[in-house]
Amino acid sequence: MAHSGKENKKKSSSTLLTVIIAFAMNVLVAAAKSVAAVLSGSASMTAEAAHSWADTGNQVFLFFAERRSARPRDKSHPMGYGREAYVWSMFAAFGLFTAGAVVSIMHGIQEIIAPEPAADFMVAYIVLAAAFVFEGISFVQAFRQTRKAAHELDRHTLEQVLISSDPTLRAVFAEDAAALIGLVVAFVGVFLHQVTGSPLPDAIGSIIVGVLLAVVAVVLIDRNRRFLVGQGVTADIEQSMARRVLEHRDIARLTYLHLEFVGPRKLYLVAAVDLEGDHPEHEVAVALRRIERELEDHETVEEAVLTLATPDEQPLHISADKEGATP
Repeated sequence: MAHSGKENKKKSSSTLLTVIIAFAMNVLVAAAKSVAAVLSGSASMTAEAAHSWADTGNQVFLFFAERRSARPRDKSHPMGYGREAYVWSMFAAFGLFTAGAVVSIMHGIQEIIAPEPAADFMVAYIVLAAAFVFEGISFVQAFRQTRKAAHELDRHTLEQVLISSDPTLRAVFAEDAAALIGLVVAFVGVFLHQVTGSPLPDAIGSIIVGVLLAVVAVVLIDRNRRFLVGQGVTADIEQSMARRVLEHRDIARLTYLHLEFVGPRKLYLVAAVDLEGDHPEHEVAVALRRIERELEDHETVEEAVLTLATPDEQPLHISADKEGATP
């Protein structure tokens, strides 16, 4: 159990580090963009400033998500506090939608209706370049952690982002990726504004940034909603956990397996099994409880519940695919 706890704590610490790096970079970027927006009068830059301040606030929610979900289970929360991660990540996604997407779109529309004069484009370019570097640092950290998790599960990195049970890492990855794309859009908008003298491209850039943030926010909200209502596991995780159950020295057959996420990298496991040998009822009950505790020693199993399989139940089909998949 000590080994499992260390591994889980290590993964949680990596995610927390990713959030802290993202927060620090977003504070610097948001402040710089705000100054550039005031000096240049660029609609795209104003949208980017709103985006970065929204991301900065979201990191606070994600910090709470990571800290509160890591608390051990108790009598009032027998399944632990893991699902709190999805609640706080949901708040962050709503914040991205309202403070980022809505503000950016509204400002772009306002700029089309009543354009304001723009000046000092060089300041905007310098800030955009610096912001790209800072956002890139944060994105590289999120990308490395996500790619590592994807490699362990034999998945593509983007696939891992979408289906991972870790909402904090998904949010940081998605927001940083959107930030980098938004910076490119803002650069094009500012450049076309300078070249053509028309504020229209700049205003359209602001709207595009807002739409991009809205799409990201909706995807994040949907993913958190799925995990809050009881997200099932993917086939690779199900097969891996089934093999782990069957590898137990006292289990001869597995006829039923239910797995449900109760937090980041945390599963609720229910299984119907046939034990090795033929033991009296009181010995069987003791054996089942002991096996449950042993299964819970694994870092990803929050709680295991075992029941006896009936003779007529067919064993589950277990593939011979790569073993070791974890949430």
